[in-house]
Amino acid sequence: MSSFTETGLVKKLFDLNQSQQSIQTLSLWLIHHRKHHSIIVKTWLKELQRAPSAKKLTFLYLANDVIQNSKKKGPEFGREYEHVLVKAFKNVAQSSPEPKTINSLNRILGIWCDRGVYEEPKIKEYSTALNGTETIPRVEVNGSDKKRKTESNAGESEAVKKPRANAAGTEKKAKSEVVEVNGKVETHITLSPHQPDGDPPEPEDLIKVILDLENSASSDAVVRERIASLKPEVSELAALDKLEDKEAAMKLAADVNDAIKILNDYNARLAVEMDDRKKLTTMLRDFLREQQELQQQAENRLVEYQNKLSKIKEVQKEVRNHMNNLPDLTSLPDVTGGLAPLPSAGDLFNAHHH
Repeated sequence: MSSFTETGLVKKLFDLNQSQQSIQTLSLWLIHHRKHHSIIVKTWLKELQRAPSAKKLTFLYLANDVIQNSKKKGPEFGREYEHVLVKAFKNVAQSSPEPKTINSLNRILGIWCDRGVYEEPKIKEYSTALNGTETIPRVEVNGSDKKRKTESNAGESEAVKKPRANAAGTEKKAKSEVVEVNGKVETHITLSPHQPDGDPPEPEDLIKVILDLENSASSDAVVRERIASLKPEVSELAALDKLEDKEAAMKLAADVNDAIKILNDYNARLAVEMDDRKKLTTMLRDFLREQQELQQQAENRLVEYQNKLSKIKEVQKEVRNHMNNLPDLTSLPDVTGGLAPLPSAGDLFNAHHH
């Protein structure tokens, strides 16, 4: 998953289409970069206002997906969108949308009301911006006038389901719901929001993991020295034959218990370190892959602009050649020298009357 830049966001919004995959893919990318929620929503509104009328619905579908699927990650997007949705709905209403577009947006408002995504007064504001009336539309599912229902066995409050084992392995419970895409009613299966495998880490996250590993178990010289200085008797069964009395046996037992505690604690730390290093290896691999992709993009861009620069230089050269072939007006003879000045309009007027 690529790093966040405003330019990259604008391009992704430009490439956005009305397919479910396109909307969900971009939604996931935005949620992953939710710390940039403010600039994301501002850019979203700006690009929606520039978009052709036919594409504005897709922008609202994207906002709906982001708002609902980011709730468990944090309230940032819901709050940020809340302040711009009136402008967004007004912009759609003023773009002479088709009736089916209005119907689709009314469905979204009905869903938000049904699920409590926004308070009823806010929904009324959005409805007024879109329809000119505060009436909150009801959600029509498969031709029947009723609230949208999810087909999950659990309540709406459970956004993330616990994995369950089956013969095929572990799978996550999903919920299905009826939505409208491009004027057609479809049933979409939506898994709980998650960060997909292979996402490149943010640089600060990668740095943190690396710094944490500087204090890892394998770097703990003090504990390693304690383990190295353990008495040989605690790990040799032959030492039992040398025990002569109960006091010596109790002392050996205490030493063994201490050694077991030290080794158990250290082995647990080593296991955690091993997991952390595996995680770091994966993060580095994904980060490197992303940097290679960005490098390729930069190389392609460099070639593109080098070609553009060459063409501009060719134009510059032709302009200079053309300028050199044009006559120098300042070097031409003065053809007006010695001639009487032309009469003024007043002189002509007076001469006409005489």
